Amino acid sequence: MTAATSVVWVPCDSSARAVGADEVAAALAAYPDVRVRRNGSRGMLWREPLVEVETDKGRIGYAGVTAAAVADLVRAGMLDGEPVEQGGQAVEFVGVVDDDPWLARQQRVSLARLGLAEPTDIEAYEAGGGWAGLRRSLQLDPADVVEELVTSGLRGRGGAGFPTGIKWRTVLQAREQGAEQIYVACNLDEGDSGTFADRMLSEGDPFTLLEGMAIAATTVGATQGYIYCRSEYPDAVATLRQAIAVATRHGWLGDDVAGSGRAFHLQVRVGAGAYICGEETSMLESLEGRRGEVRAKPPIPALEGLWGCPTVVNNLLTFAAVPMVLAQGGEAYAARGLGRSRGTQIFQLAGNIARGGVFEADLGISLRELVHDIGGGTRSGAPVRAVQVGGPLGAYLPDDRLEVPMGYEELAEAGAMLGHGGIVVFDESVDMAAMARFAMEFCSVESCGKCTPCRVGSTRGVETIDRICATPSSAPGRDQLFVLLEDLCETMTTGSLCAMGGLTPMPVRSAICHFPEDFERSP
Repeated sequence: MTAATSVVWVPCDSSARAVGADEVAAALAAYPDVRVRRNGSRGMLWREPLVEVETDKGRIGYAGVTAAAVADLVRAGMLDGEPVEQGGQAVEFVGVVDDDPWLARQQRVSLARLGLAEPTDIEAYEAGGGWAGLRRSLQLDPADVVEELVTSGLRGRGGAGFPTGIKWRTVLQAREQGAEQIYVACNLDEGDSGTFADRMLSEGDPFTLLEGMAIAATTVGATQGYIYCRSEYPDAVATLRQAIAVATRHGWLGDDVAGSGRAFHLQVRVGAGAYICGEETSMLESLEGRRGEVRAKPPIPALEGLWGCPTVVNNLLTFAAVPMVLAQGGEAYAARGLGRSRGTQIFQLAGNIARGGVFEADLGISLRELVHDIGGGTRSGAPVRAVQVGGPLGAYLPDDRLEVPMGYEELAEAGAMLGHGGIVVFDESVDMAAMARFAMEFCSVESCGKCTPCRVGSTRGVETIDRICATPSSAPGRDQLFVLLEDLCETMTTGSLCAMGGLTPMPVRSAICHFPEDFERSP
């Protein structure tokens, strides 16, 4: 070990803590010449806890470190950045982390600072280019800020894909027409299976979100904002609240944002565990203190949102893209992507996958490259059989259909959707009839109950799939059960108030289309 103090970074992200990062940090802190600092995760979740040691060559990484292995690693030269491998403890020597191929091939825009500093170190955030977008936006006319967003082609990253600039323009026009109160609300109710980018960014780099929301607020004239965070994310809630306090003390939030004379106050509100509150109007109902329940549209939230006032409602990943758009210009952001899908997307690789985590890339990258090249195929080593894109209401695609580019229109043409960028991989052991049933059951449990097609249709859908699976393939009338299931799917798609019921048929139909053999039952 060197005589000088060694600076060692250990992630404080909840995914790293779940596999022992706190214990590793404590074991390292016991050495008098070691200074332990806590950063957000780099996003390579299969390598957590990923310990990084500062050296003249850069930060040297050691993956899969355990508290029990620390003493041996230190004796072997870890604190000097030596290529130590502890086979018995399954510790991997990563080398210079910034040069790792999995990180180096990304186009990190929203994740540019993730994992580089302590989450609420505001000086480090500014040194890394933070607040540049807010500073520039405050020098522009609000209409020009909106036009930068329109030029960028940024679309809602929460799943709907609505053009962000158009939404902000609608709210700004409402202000110009005399609206007295305007709000900004961030949807951090990340409930889709296989999605965790919102959590990782809010835990590891919260100022990016705060900057994006401050740009929105000072542009459209909002003085109050809310971050609606799911209750299952206590670490994110704590980090965001601390970040808000720090940003307020430094003048980036509060009564005088960055000396502009414009006020913007921000609060974190915690949800009560309802999946439906990921839908924007249900979230607004919950923020107002009522039961999370979908509102009929029109009116849209941009005109009548929180307490009947014009409201900018965006997902965390949408707000996180805004600082780069304003700092570098809308055209620079629009230069990335494919077709009408501009910019980058934070893809989340999950399920039975060898290398799971968050991977930011230009939209248009193929699903096959994400699953097989970047994700490394299945963790089990068995062949990939199905991949679900876009959360629990997204379509299942077989392995021979993975050439599809990851773009809004391109996925729609393939019968799928981008959603929140979640990708869940299954190997050949999966029962696709069971997955179709799960989609209907999930909807029946999580439906707000306001509309009949969603509430009743999903319940009848579960029953119908059970009857199909219990009926031998040669039995009379079995074909009529599939006709009934398709009728239910059509009714839910066309008659539901929101995407909860409207999209539930997508995984069901895709499972039947691509994996019909799983619905066959012998006599």
